Amino acid sequence: MVGAAFEGSEDISAARRLARSFLTDLHQVHGVPVADRVTGGVQLVVSELVTNARKYAPGPCLLTLEVNEGVVEVTVWDSNPCLPVAQAPDPDRVGQHGLEIVMALCRSFEMHREPVGKRIMAALVLADDPIGDEAGEQIC
Repeated sequence: MVGAAFEGSEDISAARRLARSFLTDLHQVHGVPVADRVTGGVQLVVSELVTNARKYAPGPCLLTLEVNEGVVEVTVWDSNPCLPVAQAPDPDRVGQHGLEIVMALCRSFEMHREPVGKRIMAALVLADDPIGDEAGEQIC
């Protein structure tokens, strides 16, 4: 598990680097298979969730990355208790697709109010399923 606190907009790239480093170490040091597409997907999820936390909540946000049973869990806490609402898909809408994208990439997505703020958890499968890939399905 790895975690960090972020307080400024410049920290979004640091959050993405932390995610990439975590997955690289997971593979190189611990021998856990990590599909190439998962690294990009986790970085995108981290970027979207940390960006939203920095944009809509005062104060710092906390990011944790953890692996459980072949799934990487991305958790972001921030001080705003309001839960985000995903808008209906609309190809003509400019912007505000972040939560829609995150939910499409993940195996599971959860939001919970905390005594202070909220916690959002997104889970992505680490390895590709060769049967799903051969069938042309996206496995998340």
